[in-house]
Amino acid sequence: MSNRLCSRFLRLGYHFREIKQLQSRNVHTSLFSAANWKVGKINHVAIAVPDIEKATAMYRDVLGAKVSEKHPQEEHGVYTVFVELGDTKIELLNPLGDKSPIQNFLDKNKSGGMHHICLEVDNIDEAIKDLKSKNIRTLTPSSKIGAHGKPVIFLHPKDCNGVLVELEQV
Repeated sequence: MSNRLCSRFLRLGYHFREIKQLQSRNVHTSLFSAANWKVGKINHVAIAVPDIEKATAMYRDVLGAKVSEKHPQEEHGVYTVFVELGDTKIELLNPLGDKSPIQNFLDKNKSGGMHHICLEVDNIDEAIKDLKSKNIRTLTPSSKIGAHGKPVIFLHPKDCNGVLVELEQV
């Protein structure tokens, strides 16, 4: 057996042992794979807000956080403000236009609230292909360019324990 093949078997064996350990602790492991992509850190937590100026002022003036300017994201129907928190961020979302998904969220949650979490991935196309093969639905057929100028896609909350999950390629 070649060194390269041995190395692959050793890595797979390591992953299988790791998954077995997680399963023994009742951790859900159906999304773990030896796929051609990896999930990274939380990029941001998005919060829908009815008044983006008031929310921005709270993070900037009360908590002392560094905040960005308000930016329109027309393709996504939102205004965004990013609150910098070390190596992660909070994304404040406010409706832009009549068909904004954030307006629908605020209609149901008048005070606003957590809208989604964003996880970094190293290969969004492979992630989409792999997740779809595992019956994880996406809200769009393919990725779009997000607020950071990078490809993003949203996973259906019914397939993600009730949480809207955004994947962003880094």
